[in-house]
Amino acid sequence: MALENTADRKSSEDKEKTDWIGEAKSIALLLLAVLAFHSLVAKPFYIPSVSMMPGLLVGDRLIVSKYAYGWSWVSPTFHIVPRVSGRLFGAMPERGDVVILTPRDQSSDYIKRVIGMPGDTIELRGGQLFLNGIAVSQDVQPDLQIPIDANSPCGTNEFPGARGTDANGNPVCSLPILRETLPNGVSYDIIDLGPQYTDDMALLEIPEGEYFLLGDNRDLSADSRVASPLGLGGSIPWENIGGRAEFITFSLDGTTTLNPLTWLGAFRSGRAFSSLRPDKAVTTAE
Repeated sequence: MALENTADRKSSEDKEKTDWIGEAKSIALLLLAVLAFHSLVAKPFYIPSVSMMPGLLVGDRLIVSKYAYGWSWVSPTFHIVPRVSGRLFGAMPERGDVVILTPRDQSSDYIKRVIGMPGDTIELRGGQLFLNGIAVSQDVQPDLQIPIDANSPCGTNEFPGARGTDANGNPVCSLPILRETLPNGVSYDIIDLGPQYTDDMALLEIPEGEYFLLGDNRDLSADSRVASPLGLGGSIPWENIGGRAEFITFSLDGTTTLNPLTWLGAFRSGRAFSSLRPDKAVTTAE
C-alpha cells in the first residue's frame, strides 16, 4: 500500500511540474509572430512631436500599413537587415500620402507627407510651394482652436501669441491654417506661423526613385528642406519609406499615471478611428 501511495505521489508531482522549455518556445513563437505582423502587415506608431499638426497631435496613436508600398530593408521593425536598394512587390506612394520613413543615415522613424514625386521640380518662395513651376493652391482657412493639454501645451517658443480661450472659456491654441491642394486634387491643412528660414528653397529636381517630404506644421518640421542629422537632408529613396499611415486608433492628452483610474479621463474625444488617408475631392491631370 505504501509503495502504491509513493508511486501515486510521484505521478502527481510530475504532472504539476512546469515545462519551462515548452513555455519558452511558446513565448518565442508568439514574439516572432508579433514581429512578423509588425514588419509585414501593420504596426502601431506614436506621434512624439508637433511636426504634423494640425492633422496629428502629440499623443496620437495610429496604425501604419507595411504592405501598402511593398517591402524593403526598412520594413522590419528594428531595421536590422542591410540597407539595400529596391522593394519586393513594390508600389509607389501617391502624392499627399502620409508615410513613415527612415532617413539615409539614421535608424529613427519619421512621419511626413509625400509632396514631390520622382522627376518633379520643387521650389519654395516665401512659404509658397511650387511643383513643376506651378504654384500649389493655398487657401486661407479660419484659425483652428486646439484644446490645450499636457501633450499640446501651446508653448510660447513653438507657438508665440497663440494661447487664448474659446467661447466657453476653455484654454485653446489658436493656429493659422492654410488648405493646401496638390496637383492630383489631394487637400490637407497646414500651419503657417509666419516668415521662417525654411520658407525659401532653391529649385530642386527630385532624382528618379526618390521622394520629397514635408511636415504639415510647415514652420516646425525637420523634413526634406532641413539638413541631416536634424532633418531628412533632401529627398528620400523609395526603399526608405516603411509604410503608409492609415488611421488614428486613439489619442491621449498626457495626464495618464500608473493609476488606472486616470487612463479613461486621458482619452481625447473625437480622434479615435480618424482616417489619415488624404481627401481627394477633385482629380486633375498632373
